Amino acid sequence: METKKEWKFFSIWGYEKEQEYLRNMHKRGWKLVGITGIGVYHFEKCEPQDVIYQLDYNKEGLEHKEEYVKMFEDCGWEYLQDYVGYSYFRKPASETTGSEEIFCDDSSRLQMMDRVFKGRVLPLVILFSCVLIPCLIRDLYEKEYALVPLLAALIVLYLWAFIHFAIQYSRFKKKK
Repeated sequence: METKKEWKFFSIWGYEKEQEYLRNMHKRGWKLVGITGIGVYHFEKCEPQDVIYQLDYNKEGLEHKEEYVKMFEDCGWEYLQDYVGYSYFRKPASETTGSEEIFCDDSSRLQMMDRVFKGRVLPLVILFSCVLIPCLIRDLYEKEYALVPLLAALIVLYLWAFIHFAIQYSRFKKKK
């Protein structure tokens, strides 16, 4: 069987782009068989088909894995794997009704975004506050400028990520 690997990076708030990427790959005849390392997607050649991929971020679900997976399988979703906190599911578009998703409603999607915020974004903010800022201040105070550009770049990156997620989150919350 023919296989291929692709390296892709999706941000923690870019799960919808990742779902669309996987769907487009399947439409082109490459079904996802797994993800390893830092964003290495493994595909297997298949008949081109419109397949919907969905991701869920739910640490509580992983604690009760069998029931969690069974709940989605009962609704026709095939469980693929867990990767960096997300569970991956897929279902042929022909077996769905319209724009079917694993989330029943906006409230469920908002709950997932809350879990992502608490499980991913909040730890990054804590790391940012407790490690990067003090290091930058120390280096500036001691006139050790060698790492200042790197620390400043990391701080800007963390701020950008946090602000971007906060904007996405607030937009979705307003829709609800």
